[in-house]
Amino acid sequence: MSLRYTEVLGRLREAYDDRAAWRDRQAKAAWKLAERQAFRDRLAAGARLLEVGAGTGQDSAYFHEQGIAVVATDLSPVMVEHCRAKGVEAHVMDFLRLDFPAGSFDGVFAMNCLLHVPNRDLPTVLAAIALVLRPGGLFFVGVHGLVGADGGVESREGPAANDEHVPPRFFSWRSDEQLLGFAAACFDVVDFHTVDTGGGYRFQSLTLRRPSAG
Repeated sequence: MSLRYTEVLGRLREAYDDRAAWRDRQAKAAWKLAERQAFRDRLAAGARLLEVGAGTGQDSAYFHEQGIAVVATDLSPVMVEHCRAKGVEAHVMDFLRLDFPAGSFDGVFAMNCLLHVPNRDLPTVLAAIALVLRPGGLFFVGVHGLVGADGGVESREGPAANDEHVPPRFFSWRSDEQLLGFAAACFDVVDFHTVDTGGGYRFQSLTLRRPSAG
């Protein structure tokens, strides 16, 4: 039986607290910048955006500079301090405790964070994100998929063999079909594509829309 999100939270928080300063020094790859820009281009001027799993706030700071009213959340208190140091409103929250009123945001941005949620809890997490998004609002989900020997993306849960974080982090890698299936339960799919990032991984990019009321 797979782990639950509540069982992996403590180790994730410890790992990201420990590596926050290192992660903040890393430059973003060109393909990540392109993914971020493409989502920004879909947002209306003055949109209110929630970034979940915001890390040190590099993306939130970018959206803020672009005139987007952004709020960042992360489970790591050290990461949240990095966000605040960049002038971003930020809160320590995990995916199951998004303490915002329903329909608070025009968009949600989640870059490489939902891959830490076990499959057993992903439907609950996606429903929680849908709740804080207004009807018609947009949701960007980007996760790395683990490429198998046959060239396809594997469905597998557990630690990564090459993870340098301490303690090792939990990952849930999902096939394209599996990921789209989870997403379709709460959202309409606006765009799905993949990016070959090398190193045995393929980035899965989804732009989703919360269905309008009625």
